[in-house]
Amino acid sequence: MTRRVAVVGGGSSGLACIKCCLDEGLEPVCFESSNDIGGLWRFKENPEPDRASIYHSVIINTSKEMMTFSDFPIPGHFPNFMHNSLIMDYFRMYADHFQLTKHIRFNTRVLQVKQRNDFSHSGQWDVETENKDGKKEKHIFDAVMICIGHHCHPNLPLHDFPGIDTFEGKYFHSRDYKTPEEWRNKKVVVIGIGNSGADIAVELSRVTKQLYLSTRRGAWILNRVWDNGLPIDLSSNRVLTFQRKIIPFNILCSLGEKRLNRQFDHSLYNLKPKHRLFSQHPTLNDELPNRILSGTIQVKPNICRFQGSSVEFDDGSVVEDVDLVVFATGYRFSFPFLASHVVSVSENKTSLYKYVFPPELDRPTLAIIGLVQPLGAIMPISEMQARWATRVFKVSPLNRLHQASFSGCDAEGYSTQAGDYG
Repeated sequence: MTRRVAVVGGGSSGLACIKCCLDEGLEPVCFESSNDIGGLWRFKENPEPDRASIYHSVIINTSKEMMTFSDFPIPGHFPNFMHNSLIMDYFRMYADHFQLTKHIRFNTRVLQVKQRNDFSHSGQWDVETENKDGKKEKHIFDAVMICIGHHCHPNLPLHDFPGIDTFEGKYFHSRDYKTPEEWRNKKVVVIGIGNSGADIAVELSRVTKQLYLSTRRGAWILNRVWDNGLPIDLSSNRVLTFQRKIIPFNILCSLGEKRLNRQFDHSLYNLKPKHRLFSQHPTLNDELPNRILSGTIQVKPNICRFQGSSVEFDDGSVVEDVDLVVFATGYRFSFPFLASHVVSVSENKTSLYKYVFPPELDRPTLAIIGLVQPLGAIMPISEMQARWATRVFKVSPLNRLHQASFSGCDAEGYSTQAGDYG
């Protein structure tokens, strides 16, 4: 009998899971809480609770050559770095080509995923869902693949900012930012220098009276365009992997930092971070140094306190009459439909075997797909994870993989950058 697999989420990872299930002769049923595919990359004018949200101008930081699914290349006439609308076009082409959408139940939310009473023998799961009309259903599945990403729940650490309750301007998390026009000729502070913080700061600086970029510890800034005009991930991926295997960490960091400082001295721009280049995720932005050099962006240290419409920074400087503060402070992830003993998330960390399988389960029939923060695109990684997971599901629930490998010492931790916003 064909094994049924529940896929939770219809974004890029969910689409890859549906495709891999079909490749392995499994029967996928994908539950997507919205009315469309795309997940993070589907732009919506108004952010929706418990769903990822992007701003209108978002362009992906990985090149089409490195983000494409292995068996469906991105069209040659698409640009190397694609706008979110083109990414959606590609996902639709992918879904149409492999006839994936007929396996998706849209407007259907997963309420609960729990082990059946005979789980130690069958490895099966009870899945409860609810559609947009409030109708609840219960299903039995032989395996479950969770593909909900880690950009759904914004991290808004207001307790770290004394006086925020007295602030007379407006503040919101970066997920609520959409377009810059509303803030023309205003004073704006952006907190955090990750990719979203840097992108939003650059975009706003074109229209604001002044943009202040607050960073606790700086960041190493990389360009999308690298040697000979090639995309950075296309020109350095395999070389860097080989170098990291043979060159001591500190030496490799020094070489990379020297290279980046030749483009612009991070110290002179108040961006030099406290961490080494390869110890944390870098920030990709081609325009930030130019905006700093032109004065439209001023780099500031961490915020000390708010008072009325004033913002005081750790260096003692004060900016008066601030109209907006954008918290680009990362995200928290969770699995509200799973019991804590199945996948435990503590302080935004969880432990998964090879970043996929919860190591404590009796049967490896639950896979978390795409819960990684790679130096590069998530799509090929999710595809490879999905290939492996579906092949594990295909064999007997009591298999050698579980018996030989799923031990606590083999589990690898995953932590998002939430709350660790630079």
